[in-house]
Amino acid sequence: MDADVIVVGAGLAGLVAAHELTSRGRRVALVDQENAANLGGQAFWSFGGLFLVDSPEQRRLGIKDSFDLAWNDWQGSAQFDRVEDEDSWGVRWARAYVEWAAGEKRSWLDGHGITFLPTVGWAERGDLRAHGHGNSVPRFHIAWGTGTGVVEPFVRYAKQAARDGLLTFHHRHRVDELIVEDGSAHGVRGTVLADDASPRGVASNRDAAGEFELTAQAVVVTTGGIGADHDIVRRHWPERLGTPPAEMVTGVPAYVDGRMLDISAEAGVRLVNRDRMWHYTEGIQNWDPIWPGHGIRILPGPSSMWFDALGRRLPDPCLPGYDTLGTLRHLRTDADIAGHDHSWFILTQKIVEKEFALSGSEQNPDITAKDRAGFLKERVLGKGAPGPVAAFLRHGADFVTAPTLEQLVDRMNQLTDKPLLDAAAVRREIEARDLQITNAYSKDAQIQGIRNARRYIGDRLGRVATPHRILDPAAGPLIGVKLHILTRKTLGGIQTDLDSRALAADGTPVDGLYAAGEVAGFGGGGVHGYNALEGTFLGGCLFSGRAAGRAAARQVG
Repeated sequence: MDADVIVVGAGLAGLVAAHELTSRGRRVALVDQENAANLGGQAFWSFGGLFLVDSPEQRRLGIKDSFDLAWNDWQGSAQFDRVEDEDSWGVRWARAYVEWAAGEKRSWLDGHGITFLPTVGWAERGDLRAHGHGNSVPRFHIAWGTGTGVVEPFVRYAKQAARDGLLTFHHRHRVDELIVEDGSAHGVRGTVLADDASPRGVASNRDAAGEFELTAQAVVVTTGGIGADHDIVRRHWPERLGTPPAEMVTGVPAYVDGRMLDISAEAGVRLVNRDRMWHYTEGIQNWDPIWPGHGIRILPGPSSMWFDALGRRLPDPCLPGYDTLGTLRHLRTDADIAGHDHSWFILTQKIVEKEFALSGSEQNPDITAKDRAGFLKERVLGKGAPGPVAAFLRHGADFVTAPTLEQLVDRMNQLTDKPLLDAAAVRREIEARDLQITNAYSKDAQIQGIRNARRYIGDRLGRVATPHRILDPAAGPLIGVKLHILTRKTLGGIQTDLDSRALAADGTPVDGLYAAGEVAGFGGGGVHGYNALEGTFLGGCLFSGRAAGRAAARQVG
């Protein structure tokens, strides 16, 4: 045997599984198709948000959270409807995950040196129903160091295990086959790729330089999802979300190619819920791209006005920061606009300064560097938009500004093949909204949401602009942002039991084969059901990677 356990994929789930194994004295072969610069995978580039329930940070801010409330929110969001089959393990994983988020998770993270900003974000505010999708309270805890900081301790553990002789890195090794014989996994075969010194995230070559085979007592698959391959995304695009866009921007590096899903299926593993996926509607083209088609997601506060490609205001609950897939479904199923792949934000300089954040470690250099003084200076005491947001205002292909609405609409129309927006119609929508600002109450759901958000101190101080008229010249200039669909997460995948054991078509475990992270739907083949509550993707990699590593360690013990 070349190792006790082979871990395929050196992203966050794979690194966590490897740490659980090496900390118990097991020998690990860590196999990845990318070079050493890409340790940590996609998680490295994330904003570092983690879903926690009844945390010290929440309690300090006066947020009353509980397992019961969080579990109600999770069930309302997941809408599990295949509980006798494809969701049978996802439901169990979901409850276990929420229990972990309300219990041991916070201390476990602290034990690995992962700490959080003092404020808690309110992501996915939902579909406006108590039993429906969304977070009833803020639960989005941003790690100091962003995703880079979440990955860092596990990269450090892997490198130390390599020095100790317990872990061997096999970079530039692409797995093409799982070796499963007589119902048991014994190793992997594949292609050695030519050396490539490309920086982290940059697409690397796929030139073959040889072949390899590795054997072990167990194999853990942690290779991520499909977000970089738009053809696969379109192939599995569900009918309930209408027609897939002809053009999308890409929220993940090129190596997130989904190859191991079909390779696992060929080895006899059951794939479930492949029609469930998570893509954002607030994507923008990165003016300084790293990977092909590189898109960035705007993390919007609640005040920007959202218009479809024809200049009509989106209906409730298609509001900024509320219901990601509900908005995607509206944009792709409305017959009048389904032929267009974009929508629009219209906002003011005052809103962009307070409410715009950008997802990604590289778009938040102060938090990524754990620069607390810089964070305070830039985001709390500073004037103007944060530096990365200001850079998009200057250089971004999807941003236009103007002193008047008519000029703004004219410039917005210049960003499309033909002018689709009528300034008079857009003005009517904005003026009607602006009339609702006069009082502390209104009939407009978005204005109600803004005022509701400002009752939470975290939003009032650092996330939600003081309510004002969009057409107030003192709040200007006006800003228009062209929004694209941004590919991101696979919510289905390899079905696993609570020990992360991969299941065969008949529902029995494949001996010695485990799966964790996005390739396993973050646990069970779909822990999120149809909708995510955010902060649950990194957490799903941590939780399922931990389970896989511990279970595999027991097997080979």
